[in-house]
Amino acid sequence: MTDAAPDPSNQLSSPLQIADYRRFWLARFLATFATLSMVVLIGYQTYDVARADYGMDRATAAFMLGLLGLAQFVPLFVLTPVAGVAADLFDRRRVVLFANLIDCAIAVLLALFTWRDALTLPILFALAAAHGAARVFNGPALSAIAPNIVPPRLLPKAIALSSIAWQVGTVVGPAGGGLLFAWDESLPYAVSAAMLLVSGLLISSVRPVRAQHTGSRRQPLKQIAEGFRFVWRERFLLGCISLDLFAVLLGGATAMLPVFARDILEVGPEGLGLMRGAPAAGAALVAAWLSWRPIERNVGVKMLWAVVIFGAATVVFAVSRNFMFSLAMLALLGAADMVSVFIRNSLIQLNTPDDKRGRVSAISGLAVSASNELGELRAGLMAGVMGVTGAVVFGGVGAVVVTAVWAWIFPELRKARTFAPTYLHEDTRKEPAA
Repeated sequence: MTDAAPDPSNQLSSPLQIADYRRFWLARFLATFATLSMVVLIGYQTYDVARADYGMDRATAAFMLGLLGLAQFVPLFVLTPVAGVAADLFDRRRVVLFANLIDCAIAVLLALFTWRDALTLPILFALAAAHGAARVFNGPALSAIAPNIVPPRLLPKAIALSSIAWQVGTVVGPAGGGLLFAWDESLPYAVSAAMLLVSGLLISSVRPVRAQHTGSRRQPLKQIAEGFRFVWRERFLLGCISLDLFAVLLGGATAMLPVFARDILEVGPEGLGLMRGAPAAGAALVAAWLSWRPIERNVGVKMLWAVVIFGAATVVFAVSRNFMFSLAMLALLGAADMVSVFIRNSLIQLNTPDDKRGRVSAISGLAVSASNELGELRAGLMAGVMGVTGAVVFGGVGAVVVTAVWAWIFPELRKARTFAPTYLHEDTRKEPAA
């Protein structure tokens, strides 16, 4: 009798030693660079067109930014359950490629309309909605790929490294897009289209990734309902997802950045790019640290404190009138958000069976998207009533209050010591013996 051959994956110390993960990482970076550059410039052009071409005042134009967020949220809300099922039923690489090709077409259209100086608010809203529809299919499938191509013991490092790809793309995408926009307004969209195409080809080169199913692959409506029931039943997952939903819904300041850039701090599209990149710069530094020294103890308490710091930094940013200090506050709130994202994503992925990861990732993505897009609508509505500064201050304070309330409603979050799936199926009851 011979000994079994050792598992080569046990010899790995980093996900970057896995070729599929390296391609996955680069694909995510390119897609993030492209889409964040597009999103920032769509927001700036919406505000600028509203002010310059439609003659709107600051409050009304800020409200248009809120409606822009709503335009992106509606397709996200409608299609997210379908996207989660798609990520669990089909090859996840193909789902990501499909979404990237749709976004690529949107970037080409934006480049053409910008080049011809033909942008209007209806066109911007329609393309923003189409982008939201494409993104809803990308997120769940892409998030569910990493657990299938790295060993479970390396997953926290893989999530941290993946966050670096996302955060670095979020830094250089808006900044690079702003600089390219200042040079030629259609150029950043053309560059984004090329990056999205390359990203899709890279993710297609990863080995086939399909969820491991334990039941029927039919009855998609039943599977959608099962995903929501699973999250609702697992209070730990419900607490993680809903905390992010309500904290960012209230505390997000990104929707109002075009107003700060154009009319308050007066730094233009180049400054807007730096402002949108500042949170990601702080987050990228934290992600780099976490990829080397990942958080392993008292993860729940650290997640809650990170959200509190996020809210406090948002308040300070709102009242700042110094550009460099504003950038510092944006970097701080990004760093705090990265700690929360790292812990929450690790907990969600490790507390979810693989056959449900697509649907749970879709529900988590819906919460993130709802908090971002509906947060933009909330900020736009409140800016029309209490001004831009007041709306952002209110949101930051609200994020702190929500964290305190969630720490009380969901004691499971406070008590989480490690990433181990302690709470998985905790409410399952055994049938009594006959």
